[in-house]
Amino acid sequence: MKLTAIKKLEGTITLKSGLHIGSGNMEMHIGGTDSPVIKHPHTLDPYIPGSSLKGKVRSLLEMASGLMAFTGGRVLSAAYLNKLDGSDRAKAEAIIKIFGSGGDDRSENATLGPTRVSFSDCYLDPQWKAKARENRWQLSEVKSENSINRIKGTAENPRFFERVPEGTQFRFQLTFRVLDEEDEALFDKVLEGLKLLELDALGGSGSRGYGRVQFTGLRLNDEDVQTKFDALNPFAGGA
Repeated sequence: MKLTAIKKLEGTITLKSGLHIGSGNMEMHIGGTDSPVIKHPHTLDPYIPGSSLKGKVRSLLEMASGLMAFTGGRVLSAAYLNKLDGSDRAKAEAIIKIFGSGGDDRSENATLGPTRVSFSDCYLDPQWKAKARENRWQLSEVKSENSINRIKGTAENPRFFERVPEGTQFRFQLTFRVLDEEDEALFDKVLEGLKLLELDALGGSGSRGYGRVQFTGLRLNDEDVQTKFDALNPFAGGA
């Protein structure tokens, strides 16, 4: 196993609906929101953590693989490999090679090697940010939600969520380490995961319309791969 190349995929993420990725700050302030979005501590600009992208893409690929029946919904790790064979084991090994595994089985991890993919935090696109300043666009919005009493027909339990507005653009980048010949094919699985993310949602409250995203201007080591990405159908193989 030898590092022979590092692929760099870059592009733009455009929000097609409001995005909420929580900051984890549970402190309540008078007149504040129940759930603020994560922001850069210096600029206070919203951003998309690389960990959020990696976690959601991995989750969607695991769902599409059908391996959740073996894991019971837990993260797929090398500890499950001995329970799998044939195509199921091959799919599991591919996901673990791409995204990594915990230290639960050091012998298997040594065989599969280190994590191939690395997602960067996504900050506001500089050109879009300049346009937002020129037009005095807000970088966040507060959306109120509530539940409806089915008998009374009245709103109850109001809560307020901060979101990054639809139309906001972020710069996107990931790198992929090529450690053996089979890794070239594994990179296509990463693109498949990004396409699944486009079809699903990022962040919280996806079932309520939050977190729809679109990838544009994708380039792999300065080569245009947007046409290839747009043509992808993750379910063509019967997943």
